[in-house]
Amino acid sequence: MSLIAPFSGLRPAPGRAAEVIAPPYDVLSAAEARVRAEGKPFSFLHISKPEIDLPPDTDAYSPVVYAKAASNLQRMLDARVLERDAAEFYYVYRIIDGTHIQTGLVAAADVKAYDSNRIRKHEFTTLDKENDRVRQIEALSAQTGPVLLAYPAAADIDALLAQAAVGTPDADAVADDGVRHQLWVVRDEALKTALTRAFDALPALFIADGHHRSAAASRVAAGRGAPAQANCNKFLTVIFPHHEMRILAYNRVVKDLNGLSPEDFLARLQVRFDVSAIDREAAPTASGTFHLYLQGHWHALRLRPEFIPKDDPVASLDVSLLSTWVLGDILDIHDLRRDKRIEFVGGARGLAGLRARVDSNEMAAAFALVPTRMEELMAVAEAGQIMPPKSTWFEPKLADGLVSHLLD
Repeated sequence: MSLIAPFSGLRPAPGRAAEVIAPPYDVLSAAEARVRAEGKPFSFLHISKPEIDLPPDTDAYSPVVYAKAASNLQRMLDARVLERDAAEFYYVYRIIDGTHIQTGLVAAADVKAYDSNRIRKHEFTTLDKENDRVRQIEALSAQTGPVLLAYPAAADIDALLAQAAVGTPDADAVADDGVRHQLWVVRDEALKTALTRAFDALPALFIADGHHRSAAASRVAAGRGAPAQANCNKFLTVIFPHHEMRILAYNRVVKDLNGLSPEDFLARLQVRFDVSAIDREAAPTASGTFHLYLQGHWHALRLRPEFIPKDDPVASLDVSLLSTWVLGDILDIHDLRRDKRIEFVGGARGLAGLRARVDSNEMAAAFALVPTRMEELMAVAEAGQIMPPKSTWFEPKLADGLVSHLLD
């Protein structure tokens, strides 16, 4: 099979996209989703977060939740708010967030390419989250949350996408957060063929976000045992050029200083870092530099070069350097997945979000990091290694509900 293929997408009916599109299922709590979906009977949150239509104490993993997702999907189909394309298409997807623009392709990727690591991974998955996505896919017989992929520099693909994204979009909607989502249906057969061939020529694609959705799709395909061409052997993706994707910092806050006074903590840092006060609040811009907020003041921490590993794509990441020389060595925080003394703050909340956590005395200190670069992510994936938890925060987020992939 080809690396990617066109498919018969399930999309909002003409003029209904603004009523339907919603944030990804995993960026909102149930309480937040209830607020966002209030007064919006056709918000895709009723499918991706169906617990919002059940009593608040409902277990999010209860069978009734997945059944509710299926009934909500059927309700939207019956109302003809969602309609399935009669033929197989690619879809060009453009996201506009202020001055930031990225244009990619919605396609059905081959599960076998994921299984064979031609679609590269860089994160571990957890069984509970995988199981949740498997149950959701099986309940709907559809994949509704696209996996975010990146393709390495390919001018021919960039040109093909630009060629397809002309004229009036088939869907054009502004989400609650002000981000604009546009979609063009690629109906031209020659252009579809050219896109398939251009992607087939790539050595690999890279998962940016959606490891659990990818793993779940693989498990569903294996469980169904259907012929290779069956829809269940493909999974829903949006593939952007890596140079257009935007990663924000994934910052850290800690609850205590491991028994150290602030003065002793700063003294310990000075063993490996050049520490200096910062006159005004600002994010770090150089790799190997972190900004620390402690007791109402910002400090720049510049790790000395001899402590930065060479030729190791994981150990040299800023998130790894902070974990090695500060969180682990000084604060005795080694398990980022389970240690309750550390929390993670997505870069979209900004430095003010870090400062507020410390000024409230909820946290003892905050660390602002330089964002991980796409080139670093791809290098880790190429090496077959795993990035530390919470290494990347992609913005803008994809919209759920713009295109879904039915398995039947």
